[in-house]
Amino acid sequence: MKLSALGRIALATGIAVLTTATLPGTPAAAAPVKRKILPVLVEFNDASFQFPDKVKASTPDTYFGAKSDSAASYLSELSRGQYTLVPAVPEQFLGPIKLDLSAAGCPQGKINQMTREELTKRGLVAGKDYESLSIVFPAQKTECPWAGLATLPGPTTWINLYGTASGIDVVGHELGHNLGFGHQGRVKCTGGNLGACKSGGASHTTIMAGGYRPAGFSAPEMIRAGWLNGGASLKVTKSGVYTLRSLHGKGSGVRALDIALGGDRLVIEYRHAAGNFDAKLEGVHAYRVPKGSYGASSLIDTTTADKTATNNAPPNADAITKLTDKASKLSVAVVSSGGGQAKVKVALNGDSLAAIDATPSKSASPTPSAATPTPSASASTATEAVTDDSEPDSDLGSAELAAAGGRSTTLPLAAGGGAAVLAAGVGFLLLKRRRKRA
Repeated sequence: MKLSALGRIALATGIAVLTTATLPGTPAAAAPVKRKILPVLVEFNDASFQFPDKVKASTPDTYFGAKSDSAASYLSELSRGQYTLVPAVPEQFLGPIKLDLSAAGCPQGKINQMTREELTKRGLVAGKDYESLSIVFPAQKTECPWAGLATLPGPTTWINLYGTASGIDVVGHELGHNLGFGHQGRVKCTGGNLGACKSGGASHTTIMAGGYRPAGFSAPEMIRAGWLNGGASLKVTKSGVYTLRSLHGKGSGVRALDIALGGDRLVIEYRHAAGNFDAKLEGVHAYRVPKGSYGASSLIDTTTADKTATNNAPPNADAITKLTDKASKLSVAVVSSGGGQAKVKVALNGDSLAAIDATPSKSASPTPSAATPTPSASASTATEAVTDDSEPDSDLGSAELAAAGGRSTTLPLAAGGGAAVLAAGVGFLLLKRRRKRA
């Protein structure tokens, strides 16, 4: 069966390998990072790139090109220069390297193991010479049901390449998994009542969940990465009116509110076109962060018209106007939104929204929400390999799969202690259904 380009991407068609340290809930301060990534082209004893010269020519542009859709440019703009990808070798990539391995059966664990062995033979040491490894291989005979695979969090991505170049929708999505971001879900909360929510699919406000490249990452993900520091993320500890600037773009100001919600957190952001992001997103959006795991957040949707990257719903279709949670005695209301700025009322401890002065609070001191530093490659080599019988057997939504693995099989690692969980996102489920119909 042949798949269209859109079908192959299918919400970046990512599958994330969740390690036992997945999505830690206690962020720690993060300094600006220059991360050495090594793209490696590999071939099999029964499968090679159809157009190897074109693949070799496109690889440096995909990862390090000057255009905004290269992985390096994309992450640098999103992080406002706090996270930069740099080539681990002067040539910017290696290969193609021929592995003595059949492509059949999608042997991702063996591909990773044998690629690292080949790098060791060349004198390249994980954690020293390279910190992240991106393995690119021809898709024709692998039968892998995904376009990309990644450790979550971790140092490794697998790119199952159709054609001659992958693109940022796949590579950026998988690198997001490496940073600790799951497949972000959506919860439907009727009338803004946070005590009456149910799962509702993918958020579509991030490249991790159907938002594709123009959506970038959401505020909880950027908190997880440590990119909303220096007062860009404000932990709200008193009732008041707070001013938000757009989440993306240059300049200073508060980009996210981080509010206690029982044992969870509530993150509020304002989306507005800035730089290369959010041309089709507008308004104040809210996310529930389970037990402080910012990489496992879910969009709070109080509306009936879901915004996706491909439909004609207005840019503010999923924007909130008011939220209430009786259990935590919390209320939130949007005072104004538009033109690159929003004002949001927050009432804590049962305070009345009506009693709060509409003037933005001046007394609150920003407390940056930072993030767990990106794991080093040298400490993570044993967390990636899984056996080939690990296909998820569940049609659970992306939030459950990304956060907890749903009903996915828990497997022993190929090397080292602990266990890994293979979690499939929405894209994989779409492809799986198509194959059953074919």
